[in-house]
Amino acid sequence: MAKKVVATLKKAGSGRDWAKVIRCVRTPKTGAYTFREEMMPTESVKEALAK
Repeated sequence: MAKKVVATLKKAGSGRDWAKVIRCVRTPKTGAYTFREEMMPTESVKEALAK
């Protein structure tokens, strides 16, 4: 039964279409660096990192 459950989780359009992007952002108030995490589609990762 476990094999059937695992097989149903591997559908098209699952979590493989998304990527977690972690950016290092400097705050203008203190000048310290913070990390901002975003989930975005894999197609738009290169565009987002080019900014």
